[in-house]
Amino acid sequence: MKNILLIGCGLLGSSLLRGISKKKIAKKIFVYEKSKKNIEKIKKYKLPGIIVKKLSDAVTESDLIIFCTPMSEYKKMILKINKHLTPKHIITDLGSSKLKSKEVVKKNLKKNIFWTSSHPIAGSEVSGPEHGREDLFENKWSVLIKDKETNLKHLKFLNSFWKKMGSKVVIMNSEKHDKIFSMTSHLPHLIAYNLVKSAQDFEKKQKYDLIKYSAGGLRDFSRIAASNEIMWRDIFFDNKINVSRAIDIFIQNLNSFKKDINSNNNKSILKKLIQTKKVRTKIIKLKYDIDKPDFGRD
Repeated sequence: MKNILLIGCGLLGSSLLRGISKKKIAKKIFVYEKSKKNIEKIKKYKLPGIIVKKLSDAVTESDLIIFCTPMSEYKKMILKINKHLTPKHIITDLGSSKLKSKEVVKKNLKKNIFWTSSHPIAGSEVSGPEHGREDLFENKWSVLIKDKETNLKHLKFLNSFWKKMGSKVVIMNSEKHDKIFSMTSHLPHLIAYNLVKSAQDFEKKQKYDLIKYSAGGLRDFSRIAASNEIMWRDIFFDNKINVSRAIDIFIQNLNSFKKDINSNNNKSILKKLIQTKKVRTKIIKLKYDIDKPDFGRD
């Protein structure tokens, strides 16, 4: 590959920048970043890549364009680059929901230009280019979206690209993607935000120094709830139908637990607790985590 343009250079964008450079996947890597603070950090940490102020030249010179911005920025960025795009350009993104962004792309991207969406399942609660890692995508799933209008040549190219980045690639359509990740990712983050808010509300009402006594559960949820608020607002709004359905299932099960507790239903609650432990066993078996007690791991 000749040249790659990264639009946005936060945690994921800077990790791509590091990884592409380390693996020598492209001759040139252009970086467009509108945040002055992020640009200062890119320079401070001497990250590879050519920072561009104008998108036009970088778009013209690039073969692959990767949107690494929050999804609420897609429309604005598409309109900025539209007139410089040609059918030779391969365009992808890293967004965590796909149906809504698919609508935005279809409505705003000029005709005869293809957008092939990606979703690398990698990230952290921290944000910013200083936290990027060249190995962030190693042995992680990268989802590629294949819908009716998908350009198969571009899909094949991106399959190869993500494998070069060290990812395991899986292909699915937008609808299936948004349903799956509403439950495996979006709902857990929403629960984390809500639990931490509930702890704050409880602390204020009871006038206890509650956070001081955070046990492992609250501590772990607080880590998730420290994630980038703009990114997660966009995800919740963009995947609102599936997230709302996931919330309904969660509330139904929460009420069932409440009923068991209030009625001292030993048999029912033990059955739930034993059944749900099986998920942890499966996660370890799939090597998504290690079989080691977490008492505040390094």
